[in-house]
Amino acid sequence: MPSRYRWVVLLLCWAVFTMTSVDRSTWGPASSAVSDSLGVPLAALGIFATCYYIGYVISNTAGGFLSDWLGSRSVLGISSLVAGVLMVLFGSTTSIAWGLVLQGLLGLFAGVDFSAGLKLITSWFRPEEHGLASGIFMTATSLGTVVANAVVPTLVKNSGWPVSYHLFGGVTVVLGLLCLAFLRNGTASARSGLPDPRPLFRNRDLLLLGLAGFGGLWGTYGFVTWSNTLMIRGEHIDPVRAGVVVVIFSGTAVVIKPLIGWLTDKIGLGRRIPIIAVLILFGAALLVFGSLSSYAAFLVVAPILGIGAYAYSPLTAAMIPALTGARLAGSAAGAVNAFWQLGSVIVPAVVGPVFHATGSFYAAFLTLAAGPLVGALVLLFMRDDRPVRKSVSAQAAAPGD
Repeated sequence: MPSRYRWVVLLLCWAVFTMTSVDRSTWGPASSAVSDSLGVPLAALGIFATCYYIGYVISNTAGGFLSDWLGSRSVLGISSLVAGVLMVLFGSTTSIAWGLVLQGLLGLFAGVDFSAGLKLITSWFRPEEHGLASGIFMTATSLGTVVANAVVPTLVKNSGWPVSYHLFGGVTVVLGLLCLAFLRNGTASARSGLPDPRPLFRNRDLLLLGLAGFGGLWGTYGFVTWSNTLMIRGEHIDPVRAGVVVVIFSGTAVVIKPLIGWLTDKIGLGRRIPIIAVLILFGAALLVFGSLSSYAAFLVVAPILGIGAYAYSPLTAAMIPALTGARLAGSAAGAVNAFWQLGSVIVPAVVGPVFHATGSFYAAFLTLAAGPLVGALVLLFMRDDRPVRKSVSAQAAAPGD
């Protein structure tokens, strides 16, 4: 019988992932104020986000390997402690150079939570529950954006941008301590020598999943990073109103993620086709959003855009252990998510110059929409679209897992 403790594990993994997502999303609504405070040009603001995601990509690969080797408890707890401290330090910086360094280090320590959390979910939940558990876990990314955009604009207006970094950094430190105190590694997370990641590099379907996720996150985090500034500077929307649009965008995803994970668990017909449909919806919604110019229109399209931007992520996450088996779930999650996050690394530095050169709100969103549309195209070539239960059982029985 499954242990009730698995819900404690899921809660702590979700809480840490939520706070690091809040930490990451704080940059969007705070960036304009940071620009004025530190004297950073508009076209260069994306470099801060790029520095964060460079560290994030590096730590995903290393964090997944460490989770398979040493267990997720220590990896998740220690990284959260350090990430919280770095958030506090960034809120106190007055130097552009030091700020860029801190953003890179912050990404380096915040980037292990996905692979460590997914490893624990794989260890404590049955395969037929992975869709629901992954859906709940992945609400963290969208909820983080909701919290940041609901709280940060008001904090910036009333107290200044450093306060938001100090507040969220402190909460992240507390969660790291809770993980060290209460988390336990499951059987698939137990130390059993150095894992051998070589089979991952020969897994064609895993590579295609990585390419699809790259395209999806190109659109998702490109929107999260730039939407506030583009609405404010491109369409002259009030900053608080722009934050409301992003809150609605992400709030819709909080509902859709566990729902779509639960549905795919129940139906059991595979996840490839649903992911393709969601990515196409996402690309189309970005094109529509980029053609709008009024606050009311942004509010109408925001929930549709949120469904497209976030509903694919629990499905792609749940596919990872199905394609690799439990033994390498951490390494696979880290490596694949690192590749996914390359979209997050590149897109902030691309959209800024595009908007600066063209002055076009639509051109910026056309650039964002290319990612999910290409991701949907790539998945058409994935061979593995078997029923989830059969795929999992077959992989679980594979030698070396």
